[in-house]
Amino acid sequence: MVVNGLYLVIITVCVLMLAYRLYGAWIAAKVLTLNQYRKTPAYEFEDGQDYVPTNKWVVFGHHFAAIAGAGPLVGPVIAAQFGFMPGLLWLLFGSVFAGAVHDMVVLVASIRHKGKSLAEIAKDEVSHTAGIAALWVMLLLLIVTEAGMAVVVANSLHNSPWGFFTVSMTIPAAIIVGIYAKYVRPGQIKEATILGVILILLAVVGGPYVRDNPALAPLFTYDLEQVEIMLGVYGFLASVLPIWLLLAPRDYLSTYMKIGTIVLLAVGIIIVAPEIRMPAFSQFLWGGGPVLSGSVFPYIFITIACGAISGFHSIISTGTTPKMLENERQALPVGYGAMLTETFISVMALIAACSLHPSDYFAINSSADAFAKLGLQVQDLPALSQMVGEDLMHRPGGAVSLAVGMADIFAKIPGMDHLMGLWYHFCIMFEALFILTLIDAGCRVGRYLLQELLSKVYEPFGDRSWKPGIVICSFVITCSWMYLILQGDIGVIWPLFGVSNQLLATTVLAIVTSYIIHSGRGRYAWVTMFPCFFMALITVVADYENVFNSYLPGGKTTMVVISALMFVLVAIVVVESVRSWFRLFKNTPPDYRSREEIEEETKKENEREAAAIAAGIIPAHPVTTLSEKEKQLREEERLVKAALD
Repeated sequence: MVVNGLYLVIITVCVLMLAYRLYGAWIAAKVLTLNQYRKTPAYEFEDGQDYVPTNKWVVFGHHFAAIAGAGPLVGPVIAAQFGFMPGLLWLLFGSVFAGAVHDMVVLVASIRHKGKSLAEIAKDEVSHTAGIAALWVMLLLLIVTEAGMAVVVANSLHNSPWGFFTVSMTIPAAIIVGIYAKYVRPGQIKEATILGVILILLAVVGGPYVRDNPALAPLFTYDLEQVEIMLGVYGFLASVLPIWLLLAPRDYLSTYMKIGTIVLLAVGIIIVAPEIRMPAFSQFLWGGGPVLSGSVFPYIFITIACGAISGFHSIISTGTTPKMLENERQALPVGYGAMLTETFISVMALIAACSLHPSDYFAINSSADAFAKLGLQVQDLPALSQMVGEDLMHRPGGAVSLAVGMADIFAKIPGMDHLMGLWYHFCIMFEALFILTLIDAGCRVGRYLLQELLSKVYEPFGDRSWKPGIVICSFVITCSWMYLILQGDIGVIWPLFGVSNQLLATTVLAIVTSYIIHSGRGRYAWVTMFPCFFMALITVVADYENVFNSYLPGGKTTMVVISALMFVLVAIVVVESVRSWFRLFKNTPPDYRSREEIEEETKKENEREAAAIAAGIIPAHPVTTLSEKEKQLREEERLVKAALD
């Protein structure tokens, strides 16, 4: 039976729209009782800098750009080893019942805790111990995430002068845009954007000339280890340089690339309607695959990662986003809706990869030895390699196979067949920009977290302007993830990233379950409790298989230590959370009021307050007094916002 990619797009759109309209709206009304009249942190602490009431579609764009990194693109491509059906099913069901719920509930919890971070929410709702453990979990996840993303981009750029030149030129392009916007023409964002886009496109077009030039090609040709070291150096510099010089302009430009390329891919799939050549279930469903050695259970869940549920999203949902929403009801489109949008992107990436012939897919994503054992013969890959001007064999990590699939779809659009090489390298740059955005922001955010932790031992680390603290913490974070990527390949590091990411998601679901019970809605706690238990089961099994089937036999002691440490920290949070569930169920009276009743009460309170202000009984603009700790948190989150924006 021939499956058309267009059918999968239609099914995905229908499922996600129904989920948003029915399940998402039900949670918003019944479980969270989103209250449009309750004052949000954006108004309560409005300062024109961090806490700023913002149009919901602008907030949606910011939130989506921050959560939609490389994970939703790369994860489904790697998971295609099991066939297209397991990945498609988990993307749809996982996002609807776990990922989108996770994102929206933790966003609302942060809003109602005055924009506090996940660690602070854990301290308030669970215990001080759970808050400290959650902070360490976030730090470790950032380190593992950096390693997982870096190994993907390194596999796509090594021994590729065209690709390396194109991606590396985005760095001076970003610096030029930063200088232009700050000193040459301050405030002229449109001009800076046009300049940046032109420079990036010139880098793509100029690639063939670099590749074919005997003098220039060696300057942009490096092996895998050299590229990995260069990524570490870049991450360190991006973490210590001023945000306006490199990180902010690069991330701003990458957002345009992200949106534009996703729209092009959607149009391409509609026009071309590519055939899905990967079977629904492959022969590697129960293990023994050349990309991932494990079986579909549990590896489909940790490999898909961000496209279905991501603990990393909680860092955004408790960081900048809750300080921008104008009213609580906007949490539905921003929290639930943005996650479903990311799922749609993941499905399109899955379609692009599965449109390749299975033999070609495995030839790209496996090592030479692993592919030789399969006894398969490549089909279209030699011709595709000639068309793109690169050797595509044995470049695991998902990025190359996705770029080939996307370029093949673009090239089949009428009039585009002669531009296959340009499309391929454009897609490689598109993916690399996703990843480098995460690397530079992740290094900086990791540095903030490490400085906060070390400040409890040596107070000067708490001063964000202390230069030795900046350099030391940036160096430690960078060296940590560089050491990881030099210890293993994508088959080792990506499962570690997947487990770590889902462990944080488990932690978040446990914490927000406590919040739901504490809010008097304990009868609905199952909406986060069931996904929490399911993800805990998945991650425990996956962690066990990683350690005993991969890391210990391979002598990967560092991977074993990180896996064990993450497991212990998450176990602390989950156990503390479960204890708080029993305590809160016992001591918290149930709240049976409907959302309409709650909103009516809040509306009357607001009217009484307005009348008191008009009568001069209370000040027109009451000043909210913050504790020193809250001031410190706001300053820290201002820096995090700058990094992630």
